[in-house]
Amino acid sequence: MTPARLFSARSRTMFEGMGHWASSTQAGLKPSQPPPRQVSPRLLSVSCADLVKHQELPGKKPLSEKKLKRCFVDCRRVLVCGGNGGAGASCFHSEPRKEFGGPDGGDGGNGGHVILRVDQRVKSLSSVLSRYQGFNGEDGGSKNCFGRSGAVLYIQVPVGTLVKEGNRVVADLAHLGDEYIAALGGAGGKGNRFFLANDNRAPVTCTPGQPGQQRVLHLELKTVAHAGMVGFPNAGKSSLLRALSNARPAVASYPFTTLKPHVGIIHYEGHQQIAVADIPGLIRGAHQNRGLGSAFLRHIERCCFLLFVVDLSLPEPWTQVDDLKYELEMYEEGLSERPHAIVANKIDLPEAQANLSQLRDHMGQEVIALSAVTGENLEQLLLHLKVLYDAYMEAKLGQGCKPLRW
Repeated sequence: MTPARLFSARSRTMFEGMGHWASSTQAGLKPSQPPPRQVSPRLLSVSCADLVKHQELPGKKPLSEKKLKRCFVDCRRVLVCGGNGGAGASCFHSEPRKEFGGPDGGDGGNGGHVILRVDQRVKSLSSVLSRYQGFNGEDGGSKNCFGRSGAVLYIQVPVGTLVKEGNRVVADLAHLGDEYIAALGGAGGKGNRFFLANDNRAPVTCTPGQPGQQRVLHLELKTVAHAGMVGFPNAGKSSLLRALSNARPAVASYPFTTLKPHVGIIHYEGHQQIAVADIPGLIRGAHQNRGLGSAFLRHIERCCFLLFVVDLSLPEPWTQVDDLKYELEMYEEGLSERPHAIVANKIDLPEAQANLSQLRDHMGQEVIALSAVTGENLEQLLLHLKVLYDAYMEAKLGQGCKPLRW
């Protein structure tokens, strides 16, 4: 080690030399040239932390959890590859005073599977990557040592994920805890110990591991909720969901404010919870992929009952219900016949009072008139939701099926 006294003397000599060099440089300059800037000794002392910071390789920073939640993805193409199996070993037992030890090559380990698993904490397919490679198995070794099998790779997907291969549906992960083996791992190879026989006492044959299965899967998310709010743009669906639950979808005075489904939870007595989904606004011809199109019509398929949200401030509001039922029926037969309720929003506007009586005469059923902004008559909608939920639970239990619990 260099003594501190010698180090300080060397440092002082170095800076003095720099001062002489600066003075000699200034003496050799012309009067019209500006003098060079003095080099501060502080700039010469670079810490190790600065060096490490500058030596880091530039790369794309991973998205934070907050930014991932903003990016709602309901369709993803994934290439899944199972892990490759390990190769078998070809070797013979070696031991002093034992000339013919025989083969002792172990088998290779199996490759790991790639499994899709439903996780309730995941709400979108944004965290699913475009390619997954399973873990490979280890090769076999001497002394009859088998290789370790590859670990299972789990891909977390939200509830309601539909798995397709081509145009064929291969799995429907609609319940919590559902799993689907997306790609099988390859089998491990055999060592020469496996080929030992009476007619072949010294086999040298060993087999390599099998490659893992490769598949291209298409994942589609269909939002799972008890109630789905269906309506035209600017009907007040997002405002109604904000009034009923703690969900905070964007609200504005222009159409197509909601570009992704939002789910809000309504709490009742006895720890009962009803999930209400805000489906983006539909337009005429949505079943023909107009507007947001069928990309969001599929989210209505998983809803147990529907809420048709009507804008009372527009003339002839009953035509909105007829158009919505027509679009749902054209998209999937029987979808419009599910249990539903008609919610007439914006009752606080003056032109809505005259349209309310006309809407009730044309529909011939109960119409819940309310205002999502002022909170008027929200209790009637909450009570009606509880009635629809109890009827759904009773029907599912009577069929022997497991009802959806949020």
